[in-house]
Formats: sequence, structure tokens, C-alpha cells
Amino acid sequence: MFDLQSLGIEYGTLAMFVMLLGFLLTGMPLAFVTLLIALIFTLGWFGPMAVPLITSRVYSFVSSFVFVSVPMFVMMAAILDRSGIARDLFDAMRLFGGRLKGGVAVQTIFVAVILAAMSGIIGGEIVLLGLLALPQMLRQGYDKNLAIGVVCAGGSLGTMVPPSIVLIIYGLTANVSIGDLFTSAFLPGFMLAGFYVAYVLFRSYTGKNIAPPPQTEKIPTSEKVRLLKGLFLPILVVFCVLGSIYGGIASVTEASAVGVAGVILSTILRREFSLNMLKGAAIQTLSTCGMIVWIGIGASALVGVFNLMGGIKFVSGLITGISDDPTTIILFMMLILFVLGMFLDWVGIALLTMPIFVPIVKQLGFDPVWFGVLFAMNMQVSFLSPPFGPAAFYLKSVAPPDISLGDIFKSLLPFICLQVLAVALLIIFPGLAGG
Repeated sequence: MFDLQSLGIEYGTLAMFVMLLGFLLTGMPLAFVTLLIALIFTLGWFGPMAVPLITSRVYSFVSSFVFVSVPMFVMMAAILDRSGIARDLFDAMRLFGGRLKGGVAVQTIFVAVILAAMSGIIGGEIVLLGLLALPQMLRQGYDKNLAIGVVCAGGSLGTMVPPSIVLIIYGLTANVSIGDLFTSAFLPGFMLAGFYVAYVLFRSYTGKNIAPPPQTEKIPTSEKVRLLKGLFLPILVVFCVLGSIYGGIASVTEASAVGVAGVILSTILRREFSLNMLKGAAIQTLSTCGMIVWIGIGASALVGVFNLMGGIKFVSGLITGISDDPTTIILFMMLILFVLGMFLDWVGIALLTMPIFVPIVKQLGFDPVWFGVLFAMNMQVSFLSPPFGPAAFYLKSVAPPDISLGDIFKSLLPFICLQVLAVALLIIFPGLAGG
């Protein structure tokens, strides 16, 4: 068998990176690519006796109790997809956004924040808003680019707003408190939503033919009461989930179960619950979590082997050697994450890079919780960035046929700039995330 160890860690790292890139270009799923490379390097570097090392790394990842919260939050999102809760929530927000120019776009962002606080998943949220808000905005005469951008950027807020799955995976990988991550991400998440609202209002009031004039007709009291009912259940679920975490009543895992119970109870009260709906949500949950677990298994195995090779120490030395200024090193890490975000799924990025980055962050004297919020904000950018920005593809699946992927990516540029601004502010003012 070829002895890979003779390459040395420098060429070994390069060979691993080239193989990773090469296999990904063939279209193989990331989970299988990372597992295959981990096996090749285990056999080639240490020999057959070291294969059990892979299984021990994998077990430590999948046996984490906090990981139970991931399928719970995915289940919440899957049930929301199949119920009319989001539709009624969107209608109810008319009461607050109706008198503003650009009101429907603003209410779309508010609905996105509430949906994000209910489940922390972005895919279903963008599809929901693409079905509910996009046709309404286009019909009312909103600028097409603004309408598309609001749906994709607002729908991606699930990355930042607790209970974010991105923060949960980061917490598991970096071994930091997920409750602390949620607390620290609260303000930055709402800050980013505020940037979106400010941009929408600025464009609506200063541009020509950007948004229709505000509604002037009065809504009858009976209609207001009906619409407000649509707000009650979602707000109650959010209060139960986040309130139990921040109040110290429940852990993140326990709060996720409270959330699922709350959403199921909501569908029962709305007379929408059925066994078929529950079955469909369960299958969607299994599919999504299966993907996350397999990527986690592959990434854990690869990082474990790379660490034993001395690779993490080598890469850490390379990164810290680029400058004596800690902020420059953080900016370099952000650049790496930004580039990776154009090509890889966020789960893979978190599990492959955080075991390398987090020790460096601690060594530089920064708070790993602050860095976790910074990572989640960076992943916001990756959701919108071409060529593989998932948000664009989610929206394309439900957008009218005359809207191309090119139109969608062009519409996202101002919102990507706002996200980059938010990343910059978090670096300049770490206190925004408790850093």
C-alpha cells in the first residue's frame, strides 16, 4: 500500500484538499466524499489498525444529547410548511404594515422573523414566503428586484434568529453553550432584520415605481379581531420556545420538544391536524436530518484523521502566521468561510472548519460565542451568494416562470451588501454579540 505519510503534512494537506475538490466536482455528495477521503488517509497514513479511530470520532458526534433538538426544530418547520399558520400570520401583519409605503415588503420581513423564531430552518421559510408574499407584491406593483430580495433575504434570517440550527451545529462542534449562542445572536439577528426594513423603506420612499402607495381604506373591527387571531398562536409558540430557554426553565433540547408540541397543538386548534400531515412532516424531518447526520459523520471522520496527522496544528500555524494582528486573522477566516460558502453546504463548512478555527479564536483571546454569531452571520451571506446560493434555488422552485436565476441573484446584491455590513459591525463592535 502507498505510504501517504512519506508526503509530509504539507503535501498531505494539499493532497487531501485536491482530492476533496476533485471528488466534489464529480457530483458525489459531501458526506460520502469526506468519509472516502478519511478512509483513504487513515489506511495510507496509519494503516488498517487505525480504522477504529474513525468510528470513535463518529460516535462522539452522533451521541451528543443536544443533537436531539435538531430533528425537533426541523419537525416544527415541516409542520408549519403543511399548515395555514404562516398564511394567517402574513395576513395578520397587514394591520401593522398596511399604512406604510412598502408595507407588504416590511410585513414579509416581520413574518420571516417570527417564522425563524419558531423553527430556525431557512429552506421551508423561503418557499412559504415565495408562495405567500412574492405573488402579492408582484400583483400590487412592487419592483420585482426588491420583492425577490425581500423574500430570499428575509427567509434566510433563520440562520441568525434563535433557535437557529446553524448555531446549534456550531455549538456542538465548538463545544460552547448553545443557550449562550442564542442569547448572543438575539440582537445581531434583529439588527440585520432592521437593516432590511430600513433598506425597503428607503427604496420605497425615494425611488420611483418601487412600491405602491400605502393602503388608505379602514379595516373593520371584526376583520381586525379575525386577523389578530392569526398572530396569537405563532407568538405563543415563540414565547414558549424562547421564553423557556432564556428563562432557564428548559434546555435547548427540552424547548425544541415544547415547540413541536406547541405547533401540533396549534394545528389541532385550527382543525388542520391529520395523520397524513404528521406522516409527511416526519418523512421530511427524517430526510433533512439524515443529510445533516451523514455530513456530520463524514466531516467528523475527516477532521479526526486530519488532526491525528498533525494537520490542524499545521493549518493553525499557517493562519496565525499571516499577521500579528488578531483582527486581520479573524478577517482572513471570514474570507475563507465566505469562499467556502459559495460552494459548500453550511453544515459541511461548520464541521470541517470549526475544529481548526475555534482553537485559534480562543488562542487569540476572542470569545468563541462571539465567533459563533459571526460564523452564523457569514453563513447568511453564503445562503444568498452565487453561484450556489441555496436561497435563490429555493425561491426559483416556486417563483413565476418569467423570473430566472439570473434575476434572483441580481436582486440579492443589495441584501448581500447589508449582510457584509452586519459582519463588519460585529467585528468592529463585538459587544453586539456579547464578545
